[in-house]
Amino acid sequence: MTPEAPGEPQTYVQALALGLDPVWRRRTDEERHEDGCRFLEAEATAAVAGIRTIPYSTIGLEPGVDVLLWRMAPSIEQLERAAAGLFRVGLGRWLSVTHSFMGRIGPSQYVRKPTAQEQSLFDGDRARYLIVYPFTKTAEWYLLPKEARQGVMNEHMRVGHDYPSIRQMLAYSFGLDSQDFLVAYETDDLVAFGDLVRALRGTESRRSTVDDTPILLGVHRSLDEILSLLGAD
Repeated sequence: MTPEAPGEPQTYVQALALGLDPVWRRRTDEERHEDGCRFLEAEATAAVAGIRTIPYSTIGLEPGVDVLLWRMAPSIEQLERAAAGLFRVGLGRWLSVTHSFMGRIGPSQYVRKPTAQEQSLFDGDRARYLIVYPFTKTAEWYLLPKEARQGVMNEHMRVGHDYPSIRQMLAYSFGLDSQDFLVAYETDDLVAFGDLVRALRGTESRRSTVDDTPILLGVHRSLDEILSLLGAD
């Protein structure tokens, strides 16, 4: 990975998984509706501040997680302020952070020119599903010569290119979070994604994996849709 010049604009990404206190569902219809309105206002304020948020529903799909927010911002402080604003009002006062994976977008040391599949979770229309997880490699991996690592990654990328409908993104978490990387995939076809994951299990790169859990699966929905599913409409 080539170091960026000091002061060069950055893009930080966050997978923010939120769980809703079950007690909230016993509030009155009017209270839930008001809480939903305040939630939307807080997210609108974050967007004005330069933070891009793509929402996903995880209701009933992930234990303790109801909403997955995929956020992008030029600084960690902006992500911090957006979270603070969200938790101060309405529905946000009933939400808790179940998982938070942080990363920074940077050039790959293994790919000279990213394809349309790679680093593309910012452009075009959103796919139906988002899959995110933290990823950590072994110390032995980093001690291998660059040529050896490049050969392993070439095999890994060849398998990925056999599934062109599945878009992917890799963010660097070194020094920001417990994992090495934040990995994200976007797809309309979960069967194909399962086939891709199984195929990657049989590549040499799997030997260098320390951990790649928990995996979070979200269904892309507007915030209005998510609030309706939660009962805040």
